[in-house]
Amino acid sequence: MRHVLRRLGRDDVPVGAADPGTGKEHVSAFHHRWLGTPPPEDADAAPAELIARSLREHPGAVLLTGGPLRNLGRLLDEYPQARLSRWVAQGGFAGDNVVAPEHRLPKFDGRLTCPTFNFNGDPRAARLALSSGERIGRRELVSKNVTHGVVYDRRFHERLRPLRDRSAGLSLLFEGMERYLRKKPGGKLLHDPTAACLAIDGAAASWAQVEMVRDESGAWGALPAPGSRTFITVGIDHERLFRTFVGEPSAGPVPAPVLPPDSSATGR
Repeated sequence: MRHVLRRLGRDDVPVGAADPGTGKEHVSAFHHRWLGTPPPEDADAAPAELIARSLREHPGAVLLTGGPLRNLGRLLDEYPQARLSRWVAQGGFAGDNVVAPEHRLPKFDGRLTCPTFNFNGDPRAARLALSSGERIGRRELVSKNVTHGVVYDRRFHERLRPLRDRSAGLSLLFEGMERYLRKKPGGKLLHDPTAACLAIDGAAASWAQVEMVRDESGAWGALPAPGSRTFITVGIDHERLFRTFVGEPSAGPVPAPVLPPDSSATGR
């Protein structure tokens, strides 16, 4: 993480780690081939401590999560005074009961529930965060029924080519995906990057206000629930998402979508 941040000119960003020094490999061989293997370094703090400190310094900060929700669970457990105004998570699933037919992906058509790795990696933490009441003012779930339809493929790559020098981040991304697409020309699903873009520009998606449920098999679903303050993606504006991805000024930042208290969905 520090190596990438330095490449981006952002070595001022603190890094947290829950298990530093274990020797366990957390990145793929592809990343070593692309970025090299930097020497190990110490973390600035444990993740929950770092998040709590950031919230004290920046009370309106948005928490963006990808992967299992262990660190958010630790924050809620260990820092009872911590409050989040907005949490954007890559995870969850919205089925046919909340997704309009024209927005359904063929692979999920006919489903009401589906396992989701990020929530099932720590179901207790997921349930805690989703039932946190006033401790999290707004929960926005960028669900797999949307992210599985956003692909960085050769077309996406070529569209990015003339824009790659716009920022250090786009340049580094383009460099990595140039390598990636040689081996996997079908491209890569943009799960976490889609969630990051929607944290910046929530209006690039359409949302339903829901309550998340999990069955005994570990499959998650969404039930309409006006007033829950939990929102899940039910559609995506691919063009607006791309503009946010590349930093087009017209795309954001804009406020997160706001629904009336008695509304369960918005159909942008």
